[in-house]
Amino acid sequence: MPTSFDHIAIAESELGPFIRFPNQAGRAHGLLLQQQGAWELLRHGYASLQRVRTRAFDFDGFHIKVQFNPGRITSTSAKVDPHSIRERKCFLCVENLPPAQRGIACDGEYLLLCNPFPIFPEHFTISCTSHLPQRIRAAFGTFLHFAQDLGDLHTVFYNGPACGASAPDHLHFQAGNRAFIPIDAEYEALKKTHAVPLAESDVVRAYAFEGCLRHFIALESGNPGELLRAFELLYAILDEGRAGDVEPMLNLLGFYQAGEWRVLCFPRTKHRPACYFREGASQLLISPAAVELGGVCTTPREQDFEKVTREDIVQMYDEVCLSMEGFASLSRRFADRLVNR
Repeated sequence: MPTSFDHIAIAESELGPFIRFPNQAGRAHGLLLQQQGAWELLRHGYASLQRVRTRAFDFDGFHIKVQFNPGRITSTSAKVDPHSIRERKCFLCVENLPPAQRGIACDGEYLLLCNPFPIFPEHFTISCTSHLPQRIRAAFGTFLHFAQDLGDLHTVFYNGPACGASAPDHLHFQAGNRAFIPIDAEYEALKKTHAVPLAESDVVRAYAFEGCLRHFIALESGNPGELLRAFELLYAILDEGRAGDVEPMLNLLGFYQAGEWRVLCFPRTKHRPACYFREGASQLLISPAAVELGGVCTTPREQDFEKVTREDIVQMYDEVCLSMEGFASLSRRFADRLVNR
């Protein structure tokens, strides 16, 4: 663990006055209160949420929100090509964190930090204390642990290194208020109308969701070992034919409630849609990641918020998500491996 870790991890005695509930979600909320008082950048970031505006587009049994959030310009426009990553200091390494930033030590290997460029009313980054690349395969169990630890008030999510992560060189997750993401409230209704069962055993249930703009696989279980095995089967299919250490393109949303996990896996084919790279008035600065796939599309520019249309949203998802044909093939192969494992 880096030697500067102790200067970042907040002491229980310092955090205690801000804690209202004696669990990890309560401690995270307490950290946010402490940091808002001590860290000016975070205070400005949360003040920017007061300027957020939202529009909603209704579809077949679900809706997509578009949020004008000027505080997200740094993340949305982040350069994540290999050259740019090499040229900048990693902003998640503990030695590069701002002096006022503090975090909660988690299992000796992670820090729960307040995100200074929030989307949610409570927005956290859960960062590995070692500078390891953003890779989910070996960290999926940790992802499940944090979803359980933060409880039913928070969503934990993962952005792949080419799927919205602004720090693709540093392993991390994020978390935010669960009720903020539309797909959580819509999930059970969508399961009745848009889901195809792939496996429904006593230990794990898997569904393929089609026809809701974003094609995705849902895994449900109260058994973390079975979830790990199911995810490994899915990951192995996505990883077939890939060269080197490049991770398959995917985003994850994780929920934990009433003793069960629900993990939504969104396979991808593209990092950013064509509208992101256009010039002039036709450009739309939207860079979809897990939150966007959950139903909240964030743009930091007011002109994009004003002009984005329903057709733009449909086109964006169509470009970055797996095609219907590719998703149908993935679903068939995954179902076969689940049955025959």
